Amino acid sequence: MNYRQYLKRQLKNKQFKKEWDKLEPEYQLIESMIAARLKKGLTQEGLAKKIKTKQESISRVESGRVIPTISFLKRIAQGLDTKLEVRFGY
Repeated sequence: MNYRQYLKRQLKNKQFKKEWDKLEPEYQLIESMIAARLKKGLTQEGLAKKIKTKQESISRVESGRVIPTISFLKRIAQGLDTKLEVRFGY
């Protein structure tokens, strides 16, 4: 069973879904950051070097252990040659 299959199964559990929904913005951020990094063919270490930080800092953000500041996200976006978009949806 892969991650997406597991997640789909877990989301059928009401309590799990409730907690997942609370953290959805963080998960979306992490997923899009990793996807952008991989699309550019960069490792965590490669991205860290580009933005003059440590690989561990990238790892902590990608694992969800740390919620990054907007300024750190701007640096990541610049290192990935992408645009950072933060918005409220309705």
